[in-house]
Amino acid sequence: MSETVDVSGHPDGDLSEPPRDRDVIRRARIDESCRGPVLFFVLTAVVWLLVGTVLAIVASVKMHSPEFLADWEPLTFGRVRPAHLNTVIYGWSSLAGMGVLLWLQARLCRAPLRFHRLLYAVGILWNLAVAAGTIALLTTHFNSVEWLEFPVWTAALLGVGFVGVMAVSLDLFRRRTKHHIFVSQWYLFGAVFWFPILYVLANLMIHLGMATGVAQGTANWWFAHNVLGIWFTPIGLAAAYYFIPKVLGRPIHSYYLSLLGFWTLALFYNWAGTHHLIGGPLPVWLTTVGTVASMMMFIPVITVAINHHMTMVGHFEKLKFSPTLRFIVFGAMSYTLVSVQGSLMALRNVNETTHFTHYTVAHAHLGMYAFFTMAMFGAIYYMLPRLLGREWPSATLIRVHFWCTGTGIFLYFTGLSWGGWRQGEMMNHDTVDFLAIVDYLIPFLWSRSFAGILMTVGHVAFAILLWKMWRGGQADAQGPTQFPARQPLTERPDDGDVADDGAGDAQQGESP
Repeated sequence: MSETVDVSGHPDGDLSEPPRDRDVIRRARIDESCRGPVLFFVLTAVVWLLVGTVLAIVASVKMHSPEFLADWEPLTFGRVRPAHLNTVIYGWSSLAGMGVLLWLQARLCRAPLRFHRLLYAVGILWNLAVAAGTIALLTTHFNSVEWLEFPVWTAALLGVGFVGVMAVSLDLFRRRTKHHIFVSQWYLFGAVFWFPILYVLANLMIHLGMATGVAQGTANWWFAHNVLGIWFTPIGLAAAYYFIPKVLGRPIHSYYLSLLGFWTLALFYNWAGTHHLIGGPLPVWLTTVGTVASMMMFIPVITVAINHHMTMVGHFEKLKFSPTLRFIVFGAMSYTLVSVQGSLMALRNVNETTHFTHYTVAHAHLGMYAFFTMAMFGAIYYMLPRLLGREWPSATLIRVHFWCTGTGIFLYFTGLSWGGWRQGEMMNHDTVDFLAIVDYLIPFLWSRSFAGILMTVGHVAFAILLWKMWRGGQADAQGPTQFPARQPLTERPDDGDVADDGAGDAQQGESP
């Protein structure tokens, strides 16, 4: 729970106070500086989460019941699906990611967040661009390039907006009070510097004619694969590296192992996208490079999995109490699973079965939802009590949120993976009638819609929690909102200040 302190005077509080009290005052100052801009990013992100959820349900139902809303032209499948993808990617995921990124940077640099007007302008511009792009998608004014369907002028607005986030992030780094770079900061700076290069080059190559024909398809998969790997993945991993040790009050298992994970991710991930074009009209060496890079991704994935697991060893019982820890650990485990699955899908004999099937749809949702979105939920559950100075109003709604979203994505992934694999096997046998394959998939598509409804219930519960939190929350709560109604007084695993942002530089394993 956030502390109520006097934040006047010296930046670190009264120097005559004990170090612990100065740390509390310093954190309160940082959280106060982040309150407005970070809340704006998070609240608008959740609005887009709800919009994207509605569009997802419509698209999912149309897969097994094509007559659903068939007479309403803006909601035909060819329009509603890209609208869903882009509102989730650029609306919910990017805005939530930027909010978490800014708060983490301020905490880790131990410097207040500045340039609030610039950040508000960025937030407004970004939301207007996503809204305009979504309207364009629903009215057929869009590009037929996956994840880059927004009109070029909308993409330009997003690019301009992100320059502001980059500038503020650099300002925080310049004013940091510790010269040592924390593990999470490696990932956050990777995201800040890699994404604009990726986004600008992809738009130049695809929309402005720098790449044509087969090269354009290659550029598309280079972007689509890397927007997850070098934009969302670093933010999600930074959250995991920060919040798991923070909640547990113990250092990360190995600082050097975490650096190995970061640099191998930076080295190998951006080459891996071309494995999606195996069997296409490309030179064999180009798709082979993607396959080799995907195999090399086992290095960062295994190092991250070892680090997170060994940090949790002996403390798994705290998953019973901490909402933050439960969401973050769910996301971290999903990262390991989706990465291993992605590497295996790069093998030619596996790709022959999974390509052009619902198996790849399940894989994409395991990464963007089970990993990244669940990690953002966990980060928000930790951040908001410190930004608003009050606790979440209902442990029951948090429980509904977790179990509906967790169960929903599990059913979504298992159903489409099973059905998609069998779909690929049948498609590779020319004796199987195509309509028989379609009929076979219908029950799995129904399970997809049911899973989507479960996730929708979770999202609505989360939105209600956020609204109540913003409007009032538990201003008089004596401790953090945890899952059990009653727990031993010694169990305060999500009291965010059981350890400092470095705790003697050990919180993230920063002791070199």
